[in-house]
Amino acid sequence: MTHVAHIPERRARTVEWPKWTPTELRDALRARGVERPWTHQVAAAEAAHGGRHVVVATGTASGKSLAYQLPVLSRLLTDPRATALYLAPTKALGADQLRSVSDLDLAGVRAAAYDGDTPMADRDWVRAHARWVFTNPDMLHRGVLPAHGRWATFFRRLAYVVIDECHAYRGVFGSHVALLLRRLRRVARRYGADPVFVLASATVAEPARSASVLSGVDCVAVTEDGSPRGARTIALWEPPLLEDLAGENGAPVRRSAGAEAARILTDLVVEGARTLTFIRSRRGAELTALGARRHLSEVDSDLVERVAAYRGGYLPEERRALERALSDGRLLGVATTNALELGVDIAGLDAVVVAGYPGTLASFWQQAGRAGRAGDGALVVFVARDDPLDTYLVHHPSAILDRPVEATVLDPGNPYVLTPQLACAAAELPITSEELPTLGGAAAVEALDALTSDGVVRRRPAGWYWVAHDRPHSDVDIRGSGGEQVAVVEADTGRLLGTVDPASACASVHPGALYLHQGSSYVVDDLDLDNGLALVHAEDPEWTTVPRDLIDITVVRTLREERHAGVSVCLGEVDVTTQVTSYLRRLPSGRVLDQVPLDLPPQTLRTRAVWYTVSADLLHGSAPGGAGLVPARVPGALHAAEHAAIGLLPLFATCDRWDIGGVSTALHADTGEATVFVHDGHPGGAGFADRGFAALVPWLSATREAISSCECPAGCPSCVQSPKCGNGNEPLDKAGAVAVLDVVLRAIRADATATSA
Repeated sequence: MTHVAHIPERRARTVEWPKWTPTELRDALRARGVERPWTHQVAAAEAAHGGRHVVVATGTASGKSLAYQLPVLSRLLTDPRATALYLAPTKALGADQLRSVSDLDLAGVRAAAYDGDTPMADRDWVRAHARWVFTNPDMLHRGVLPAHGRWATFFRRLAYVVIDECHAYRGVFGSHVALLLRRLRRVARRYGADPVFVLASATVAEPARSASVLSGVDCVAVTEDGSPRGARTIALWEPPLLEDLAGENGAPVRRSAGAEAARILTDLVVEGARTLTFIRSRRGAELTALGARRHLSEVDSDLVERVAAYRGGYLPEERRALERALSDGRLLGVATTNALELGVDIAGLDAVVVAGYPGTLASFWQQAGRAGRAGDGALVVFVARDDPLDTYLVHHPSAILDRPVEATVLDPGNPYVLTPQLACAAAELPITSEELPTLGGAAAVEALDALTSDGVVRRRPAGWYWVAHDRPHSDVDIRGSGGEQVAVVEADTGRLLGTVDPASACASVHPGALYLHQGSSYVVDDLDLDNGLALVHAEDPEWTTVPRDLIDITVVRTLREERHAGVSVCLGEVDVTTQVTSYLRRLPSGRVLDQVPLDLPPQTLRTRAVWYTVSADLLHGSAPGGAGLVPARVPGALHAAEHAAIGLLPLFATCDRWDIGGVSTALHADTGEATVFVHDGHPGGAGFADRGFAALVPWLSATREAISSCECPAGCPSCVQSPKCGNGNEPLDKAGAVAVLDVVLRAIRADATATSA
């Protein structure tokens, strides 16, 4: 245990109910135990009731639901014609909030779900009769806006739009949702409505600005939290080194965060503590639940069935059953991905274990806040992965406990987002010149010109009209995964086990890959990318699989460049070509059984990157200011610096290392010098490289600190080794990386000092 922090309790601050609250609503809330609302709930409700767009940004479990329920339900009760729309980033959150409203049992509200799980027979009723529709951006995009004529009555009366957990809308997904909300507003205006937007988030920096960029309307922020909070203990935990095991290239290895979390989860369940354990990956959640169940079988077999895994990719009925069991206490411990970071309001949780930094401080505090609800005390344990950022955080507690959360990064002007969204908008309603400023301005004109050249949009005096036969909505993936999900199907039975993001299919469900689902293991027989299908068979081998790939990067366009003495720093567009060429079969001990070649197609990604170059004189020079590296050490030094920089960028942008990638080379064809690239992992970019360019000095400073402070002699997963390296973490030169970062930072700081002088 590297650090323990105690956060004291906070007392509630309450006020009287707003005078405009209907008596039946006030009585229903009091019957649920809400005698008086908290100050921030009324502040947000008053703003929304007065017609102001508002974002309530207070702590986890601070009752933000009531902040939007008050104005929405009051309007629905006093105006029998009014309607409202609720958007959640996950189905679990939407279902939970629908239950909360339905339990109030208010006559005439008629709240209903309209998402992918809604039976077809119920959808017509929802369109015709529901007054508060609970849905998600995906269904709004594919099922509501394309058929807005069938929703005419609903849109004509639309008074409020609620956007819950708005900090979840970041990167490419957030950029899509920002334009989706603009599409929603223009459809509502078409029917004569101008709804008030109410946004909620427990964790977002600059909430008014972030909410305004997302929604497209000017929002006021309510941030003073009047809710009570129980005392909370936060422990930072670093797993021990394994003396009898070495990793790649003989590097020291720590016990995995998942294995450590399984042990902690076991202890907490034995003590009767209701616990959520957050794991970074679907596979990790399955393995952690299996590990805890195995440990519990040695202690108390009755507890084995009270632990389960929960993750995305489960079928709807499986998710609902697990949510009910967790909510009513039949499950004591759940190992989950971030699928439960938002959503199900599980009262009475005692502890949260966060196994591996979730990528952003916003997500960390959201996960930590899942325990100790209703003002109770809670325990939060952060277990570090063998990773540069995690190691940095457990040894620099202020970086996780005292820093403000990151600003949300999204870019609605990304042409890979803007063009398909404008195609959808034109297919819904002709786009007029007056609408262009809110839809992207000059970038929107450029995108519409491209659609016109493609022959799917036609420019007429009144605007741009969709003229293609088929609507574009089904081809536009707002989650940014680049296409339809790949279905994972058991070949013998035809049973659908789950789905995989198409961008990661070659790495996760290639032929021969081990695939886990609800504690059962399967081996992939065939991957059909054209038809989005991976066929598997049940098998329980002793090995796991690790993909290996080749990556190449080409500079398409340099957007910004800063030159220093021997160092240049750039931001621009790049093409990243990746090809999975083989995979390793590895035993739990870390020993590699073999390497199996694969024949999979290369995939090219046009995105944005930040990169820096270093001159040969600086790299090889031994005089003061030079790195003093012989040519043979340069590739390993750059490679190690690249790995560590990828690991530390999440400190400065709302991303995690799986949102970004990197390439380093001793002589790049496009720059003519030694170059380190860090690129966004999404088409067109998601804003992460831009944030890295803006924060280059603190980012590279933290990277250098993480490498130099690590106790390993020559590089390990805690500093310069990467779990996603396609080259098997070869070559790597830890000391060389520090030398490279020193000369880069020295050159930039020297220019900054000269400029300020």
